[in-house]
Amino acid sequence: MVAAAVVVAASLLVDRLIGDPHSRYHPVALLGRFIGWWGVPGRYPPGIERACGALGALLTAALFTAPFLLIQVAAPWYLYILLAPFFLKVCLAWRSLEEHTLAVVQALGAGGIDAARDRVGMVVSRDTAHLEREHVLSAAYESMTENLVDSIISPLFYFGLFGLAGAAVFRATNTMDAMLGYRDERIRIGWFAARADDALNFIPARIAGAILLAYFALLGRGGPAWRALRRDAKKRPGFNGGIPMAIIAGGVGIRLEKPGIYTLGDAEQTLEEGGAGIVRAVRAAVIIFAAIEIAALFLLWSVSYT
Repeated sequence: MVAAAVVVAASLLVDRLIGDPHSRYHPVALLGRFIGWWGVPGRYPPGIERACGALGALLTAALFTAPFLLIQVAAPWYLYILLAPFFLKVCLAWRSLEEHTLAVVQALGAGGIDAARDRVGMVVSRDTAHLEREHVLSAAYESMTENLVDSIISPLFYFGLFGLAGAAVFRATNTMDAMLGYRDERIRIGWFAARADDALNFIPARIAGAILLAYFALLGRGGPAWRALRRDAKKRPGFNGGIPMAIIAGGVGIRLEKPGIYTLGDAEQTLEEGGAGIVRAVRAAVIIFAAIEIAALFLLWSVSYT
């Protein structure tokens, strides 16, 4: 338990120091290429495409998790302490969330709207060619607030429960959902990954929501955050992503909008004015969750030795 607590803290430190190296040999990049190889819509007969999607998802998760599980069960404690933070960091993307969002903001300032549209198109699936300035910023901050759960809280949550293997299974599932979990020609091949991702994120999304509500309550913004949660969280498709998005929108006092699909929060200020508040809320949620998890792991260790 003590080792796990140390790994949580160290993995977040590693993430803040080095972020995600841009390499085609990064484990998640390799994972993505493998998913892209088997997860081709129409490759399989329609009658068995759903079954092939489920089998492909299970095989992918097993292969990706194998080295994480090996370190978890076979490495001596001193080697585990040395390697585990880097393995867990593979499953996290805290710094990169901020970097992608900052890149959009900087592109708006330096290169204008067209450069910002191109930049935000790298992180969202919507058509960005005709987005206005506020909608470009909204797309960037929507990605950040939604991925607070997918990219940070959930991997840490499953590490706390099941160790490195738990974090790896989640990362593989979430990556498959990001690539295949759409209601288009990929709907049959990606159905299993999409449903598994929904299930895995269900509890972490609500933990993140509780933490964010407490954070905004301390800032005197608990009321707007709660009202936005009640009113807007279900406007976004899916069971989980709307929770942190709506709470942050209400707590910061900004509007997140995907034109023609949903609007979350009330525009008490522009996204340019409220951007720093969004980043602070995401950072606070990560730090608070990590502190709670570390404390819980230490508590479990102390109880087990009494």
